[in-house]
Amino acid sequence: MDLHEKSISELSAGLHAGELTSVELTQHMLQRIKAHDAKLNSFISVTEEQALAQARAADERIAAGDAGPLTGIPIAHKDIFCTLGVRTSCGSRMLADFVSPYDATVVSRLQQAGAVMLGKTNMDEFAMGSSNETSYFGPVHNPWDTGTVPGGSSGGSASAVADPPAGGADRNHRPQTDLWTLFTLGHDRVRLVARPGRANDSQRRGCRADAGGNGGL
Repeated sequence: MDLHEKSISELSAGLHAGELTSVELTQHMLQRIKAHDAKLNSFISVTEEQALAQARAADERIAAGDAGPLTGIPIAHKDIFCTLGVRTSCGSRMLADFVSPYDATVVSRLQQAGAVMLGKTNMDEFAMGSSNETSYFGPVHNPWDTGTVPGGSSGGSASAVADPPAGGADRNHRPQTDLWTLFTLGHDRVRLVARPGRANDSQRRGCRADAGGNGGL
């Protein structure tokens, strides 16, 4: 089983047991972003150097016995959350170059827990939309069918966690849909993403990957 097919609890157990490191896990997730995001546009910013630094710090905490269940687990923030020293655009041209001077509370708390931030996900501009087509950085594409949308306003979060089909896969006869093992934050709630089982035909043909309506993931 590939790392991205494991649940957060499985990965956390593996990290604490020394079966893998957060650096290895983070590198794996970053490679998946590089492999798939050019066609999905799910991320506005990818913070690779920061993520690897956080992963190294997480490995040190785990080795010292000072780690919680989220220590070393990769996450992505919707780009509506302020992140110190990182662009926070809200999907808007007006904030395209805005670098936040502080962390939002949820960002700060996840950092304290030792989570590793991979980057900031795309969204409808100022979270005003339900299809993720209004972002200044371009629309987000649904990995199950790139001709459709993933829903919004957290479409980047939805697209980022939905496992793209293999090349040439028959969308009407797909195997179980596995989601990336990371969790993303929408503006109204935290949602832990697990494997949901087989997607039905209406979900595959529809305009969502996993998030629907305002809030997303």
